[in-house]
Amino acid sequence: MRLKYLTKIENLPQLSEKEHIQLKKVTEIFAFRANKYYLSLIDWDNPDDPIRQIIIPDLKELDSWGRLDSSEEKNYTVIPGLQHKYNSTALLLISNVCGGICRYCFRKRIFMFLKGDPELLRDLPTALEYIREHKEITNILLTGGDPLMLTTPKLENVIKQLMAIDHVQIVRIGTKIPAFNPYRILDDPSLLEMIEKYSTEKKKIYVINDFNHAKELTDAAIKSIYLLHKSGAILANQTPLIRGLNDNPETLAELLRKLSFIGAIPYYVFQCRPALGNKPYAVPIEEGYEIFEQAKASVSGLAKRARFVMSHSTGKIEIVGKTQEHTYLKYHRAADDEDSGHFMIFRSNPDAYWLDDYNEVIQDYPIDLPYRSYGPE
Repeated sequence: MRLKYLTKIENLPQLSEKEHIQLKKVTEIFAFRANKYYLSLIDWDNPDDPIRQIIIPDLKELDSWGRLDSSEEKNYTVIPGLQHKYNSTALLLISNVCGGICRYCFRKRIFMFLKGDPELLRDLPTALEYIREHKEITNILLTGGDPLMLTTPKLENVIKQLMAIDHVQIVRIGTKIPAFNPYRILDDPSLLEMIEKYSTEKKKIYVINDFNHAKELTDAAIKSIYLLHKSGAILANQTPLIRGLNDNPETLAELLRKLSFIGAIPYYVFQCRPALGNKPYAVPIEEGYEIFEQAKASVSGLAKRARFVMSHSTGKIEIVGKTQEHTYLKYHRAADDEDSGHFMIFRSNPDAYWLDDYNEVIQDYPIDLPYRSYGPE
């Protein structure tokens, strides 16, 4: 099925003329992109429809809050399009196009440069040589944009060369295509054949999905997941916790539960990054932790394997607990290996959206790990 993409908000007949005028102010800064399949999932009579929250702009995006590179990816960029933040993992930005643009995207800056994105990988040979020289790299994450927006031959060209490197054992494809356009998978048997070819006994292709709400799990989406499984891909799912979308325990639990049913294993639930324009979508950390824990309490062990983390510039930090007075954080994966497992206790701050918002440190640590402060002094 060939889908028509829309990039002008004024071409949406379901919105009023007033909404066209107001929301165009948003799309002049933050790009809008959707397709007819995904838009068809919206109940236009419900202003709080979850699919609408994901894809339709909001005037509050113009509020002054956040920054474009909220995780300081520039600090880990080796060459444009190649990042090496974690010892065993390299990231390649191989596409600057998505099947749709989530309003709370943390990498929305790349959609501001569609005619010459300075962060897109354009020198694949140099990136491959860097990976060959760094034998500690066993995992490659293909991202963007969305890698599945590339044609299968272009995607295979990248995966083939990566899998030919002895120490590369896993290639991860970070994608929202099964939600945005499952027909990309259903109608292209060559994609499934390619995955089967390179996902072998000793090396695997992982498809990391981005389902954010159970309403995205249509029959077509579920079938696309089933076919990816049959092709030999290992599937997992990550989602940000978003205000008005999945920020209550029942909604989040339903998503985790259904993901476990179809084999797209819950992987991460992310704290919404403080990217520019994201204030209307962000939930404070401590409120998010309570939502996450309540959701996990009502699902099976197979559905509660996700971890609640924030992708801070210094690493993935897991929110591991809270009391009325304290919040407990731990480095799940640190950019500096010496910080791995580092445990932090902060005075509770219900208004904290990011690690940097915590500035009152509790000094008497229950375990013997060095303290390092990443919040303001």
